[in-house]
Amino acid sequence: MDLNSSLQSLLGERGWLTPPDTKPWERDWLNRFGEQPLGVAKPATCDEVSQVLKLCKSASVPVVPQGGNTGLAGGSVLGEPGGVILSLSRLDRISQPDIASGTIEVEAGAILANVHQSLQGTGFMFPMHLGSEGSAQIGGLIATNAGGSHAFRYGLMQDLVLGLEVVLPDGSIWNGLRRVQKDNAGYQLRKLFCGAEGTLGIVTKAILKLVPEPIQEVTALLAVRDMDAGCQLATLCRQKASEFLSAMEFFSDFGLEMALAKVPNLTFPLETRAPFYVLLEAGAGSTLVPLQEIISAIFEQAMADGLVVDGVSATSETQRRSLWRLREEQPEGQRLSGPQLKHDISVPPGLMNEFLMHAEKLCQEILPGVRVNAFGHLGDGNVHFNLTPPRGQDGFSGQDDAFAVQLGRLAGKMDGSFAAEHGLGRAKVYLADQLRERSERRSMAQVKSAFDNTGFLNPGVVSPEANQIS
Repeated sequence: MDLNSSLQSLLGERGWLTPPDTKPWERDWLNRFGEQPLGVAKPATCDEVSQVLKLCKSASVPVVPQGGNTGLAGGSVLGEPGGVILSLSRLDRISQPDIASGTIEVEAGAILANVHQSLQGTGFMFPMHLGSEGSAQIGGLIATNAGGSHAFRYGLMQDLVLGLEVVLPDGSIWNGLRRVQKDNAGYQLRKLFCGAEGTLGIVTKAILKLVPEPIQEVTALLAVRDMDAGCQLATLCRQKASEFLSAMEFFSDFGLEMALAKVPNLTFPLETRAPFYVLLEAGAGSTLVPLQEIISAIFEQAMADGLVVDGVSATSETQRRSLWRLREEQPEGQRLSGPQLKHDISVPPGLMNEFLMHAEKLCQEILPGVRVNAFGHLGDGNVHFNLTPPRGQDGFSGQDDAFAVQLGRLAGKMDGSFAAEHGLGRAKVYLADQLRERSERRSMAQVKSAFDNTGFLNPGVVSPEANQIS
């Protein structure tokens, strides 16, 4: 029996799709990568995932795991035609939370927004928030070690995952579903799979860490004099409200203007426009904490020091969501404005202003007149450094790679990273090969080879072949 017939027999009509019914799974979010597969496998159990891998490995057919396919690096689609896309969407069960232990067990295909909804009324929450949470799946978030807007306080996925169930490339199942934070019995395998982008194994289930839901929150939008003032404001916030801060985001007036012009129903609540804006959010688990007074004191000092020129605090949940939309709709505003180049970079938070100045100069040298839309997570130093062509141009004059390499090199000189979120995927492997030491790339290739010695699991993603690095 051939592979197509075997997978049809194993998964049934609902679980095995062949072209042309595979179209929705073929291309990545930005429509840059993707080839037609032999088919899309949609297993409903961990055992079915195991059987799919065994069949595909026996037939020497590559497998690419796919979650919500919301990543921006092309890591969840095929690099060459003829492989199998393994969708985790049917593994979407969410268990009852263990409130006493602060954990919840979820399958890899569970959508992040549904995890949030399942916790309503429990007094606990899963503290991962990002713009694509209505479609992003837990397995994909683990595979890319996602951070989101509240990583500054709560950490990345690797900090929020206590245990994993993983199907390894040979089809064997590793049950690491432990519900404890302290498990020092050797190598931390659960963290190794966080950020591996499905190249070492396929996550099918996870134990996630929960945190108490804030009883009170304060959200404020502050217009700052410039990005140097924004960095000084962030330092002031750390000093005066560190344990209560949950997010510190920033965006530029250029990005704001695109969002206001292109995205419906956005409202700008301030009287004064400024070069940059900082969105602060703080939360406390007790009503005894004078949270509003703490944030107001920071605001007053920042005004007195000339850092902030205007600001507002949300007085309702509706207004809070309205303030967050100004930040979250930055990518959509730029997308609707025309061609763009996306760069996802991290630098030490205290060097954000220095990075933006040097990066702006660098980009103007590569392509005079190019326009910068910088926004992101000021709390952890993650900047989405997106570019819009010069006025009157509809492209970047073939300088796409030059921007990526030079910006990545600049971040590296500042002890930062050219890949802050979304992973390497297919889009950034060449950057890793150029910008990271050979010893690091060789170690990654050796890890890949140790788990997947035939290289059939998500080939071409994250790591080069072991024989390409000596």
